[in-house]
Amino acid sequence: MRKAFNKELLKIAKQDPRVFMILADIGYGEIEEFAETFPDRFINCGVAEQNMTGVACGVAMEGNIAITYSIANFPTLRCLEQVRNDVCYHNANVKIVIIGGGMAYGELGISHHSTEDIAIMRSLPNLVVLAPCDKAETIALTDAMMAYEGPVYFRCGYKNEPDIHSGPVEVKIGGSAQIRDGKAATVFFAGTVGINAVKAVEQLAQEGIECRLVSLYSIKPIDKAAILRAAKETGGIVVLEEHNICGGVGSAVAEVLMDEGAGNVLFKRLAMPDVNATKVGCQAWMREQYGLGVKDVVNAVREIVK
Repeated sequence: MRKAFNKELLKIAKQDPRVFMILADIGYGEIEEFAETFPDRFINCGVAEQNMTGVACGVAMEGNIAITYSIANFPTLRCLEQVRNDVCYHNANVKIVIIGGGMAYGELGISHHSTEDIAIMRSLPNLVVLAPCDKAETIALTDAMMAYEGPVYFRCGYKNEPDIHSGPVEVKIGGSAQIRDGKAATVFFAGTVGINAVKAVEQLAQEGIECRLVSLYSIKPIDKAAILRAAKETGGIVVLEEHNICGGVGSAVAEVLMDEGAGNVLFKRLAMPDVNATKVGCQAWMREQYGLGVKDVVNAVREIVK
């Protein structure tokens, strides 16, 4: 997915001279073409994410579109004060892009995980939060992000993620993508962990349990209409996310249900427990260890149907 993002960004930058890429000594292997094509619009701030964010804000305040780019939690938690005070307070046109959302860098431990980011970033005023699930959504949401005037947090995957969509998709900020329809329950997900939701609903369909499957690629603003339709038209809601259970996508969905008077629906959140991830391994294995596996989705839906 990071390759898809960088290719799409380069294409946009060739058409729009306002696009700048600002790094903190990271991204090698993907960003060279941008750096070589636009050396005057490429800034490497070194291992100094706070400075990177301040520079990006300054670049944006001069009428440009600034992209900060790094792995996992480094463009967010390491420089949260600058994101809050510089970018969001000034409503600057800065796009904060992380590579490897969730536990994509599982072998590198908690320092390289981004499992609290959605809760934190969606609480910041003016900041849009997007989480594509595959290459198709990555390309479409990159276009939507770059066309949007204002700060955006873009939670990208890492590499070799399987496709969920069979072809190009149409997206909009504040929208969602229904992948499959059904009445037994709705399974919402955000990000690359959605592949486990896909496998789960396929398994459930073999048991005669037809589920609606929806990618909530826009977490803030969120697609309230899709959530309320699910509560009205299906037997319950399961939310799958690769994030701490506190404050993430499941919490955002629950907020909509309660605020809109639809809180009587059967509801289950599948997220990481509120613990530090002390285990180390590949992303797929880590998901299994922390309750985000295919079997966990299947069991959650079975409980709702039962």
